[in-house]
Amino acid sequence: MNRQALDELKQQIPLMDYLQAHDWHPARPLSGGRWMGLCPLHEDHKPSFLVDPHKDLFYCYGCGRGGDVIRFAELYHQVKFSQAVALLHQWRGVEPLLYEAARFYRVQLHRHSEAVAYLYQRGVRSPALVEQMRIGYAPGGCLRGWLTQLGYPLPALHQAGLVTGGGYDAYVNRIVFPLESNLYGRSLSATAPSHRFLPGGKGGLYSWAQAQSYPEVILVEGLFDYAVLWEAGFHNVTCSLGTHLNALQLEQLCEGSRTVYLAFDADGNGSGQQAAQRLSRSLRKRGITARRVSLPAGHDPNSFFIAGGDAQEFQRLLQEATL
Repeated sequence: MNRQALDELKQQIPLMDYLQAHDWHPARPLSGGRWMGLCPLHEDHKPSFLVDPHKDLFYCYGCGRGGDVIRFAELYHQVKFSQAVALLHQWRGVEPLLYEAARFYRVQLHRHSEAVAYLYQRGVRSPALVEQMRIGYAPGGCLRGWLTQLGYPLPALHQAGLVTGGGYDAYVNRIVFPLESNLYGRSLSATAPSHRFLPGGKGGLYSWAQAQSYPEVILVEGLFDYAVLWEAGFHNVTCSLGTHLNALQLEQLCEGSRTVYLAFDADGNGSGQQAAQRLSRSLRKRGITARRVSLPAGHDPNSFFIAGGDAQEFQRLLQEATL
């Protein structure tokens, strides 16, 4: 492979994306958008692993190794250069596979009335919003056959997490939301785990390209929270898919000058509001104005609207948000 092809491969796979897809978590930010964390290449007890997302380079002060995403793949997987390049090509190839899976799930949604009824119960009632969010449904038992007909080999489906080791569909009876490089599945069954992602990182903030143009942004935990706020007319909303923001999501919020409204869940145990308080402090340290929205006890934005709340009442909560 020539130098140009290698450069193109590295541009297509940002180092930070690959690190987070392999469960690396930054511990603290440094100047210039750099991050420090525990080194995934050796047994590390204090952050010694430096990552520069802008230069796509890493260096570990503990083991003295560094380089680009190809070098990291070599060291992490303990393979030769050519094998590392092949692994990265294979990893990059998951994206078109996920696109086809999401397209298949979108077709299934309108064939299963129970899935449409569930969306209605969760306040997602606009066909335009379903289309915009590309919401689908995974009934289970049929994705593998469809994708193999398209020419995708079974090992590729297994590596992507779409099929189990036994050859069965991994997502069964789940509403599916496509993300940048993953799929989020919300179970309709009370006996299965509610939330599920495919292997890999969750990526950046949901629909950030739309939200970032606003001087004020509403950040919520879940995609159903996002959906009801969008339907209510709040198009300056984005979603972090949980209370823990990864390095990319935090960097996105801190680009430019804006006010961030943290509309996290008002859980009975206080975990949502505690997370909002921690994030608020972190954002303020970076020069971003952060305000915490106080929802009624036991509610998240989704349940607030389902219970009868409207856009005017939510706007009042935004106006009353505290620093």
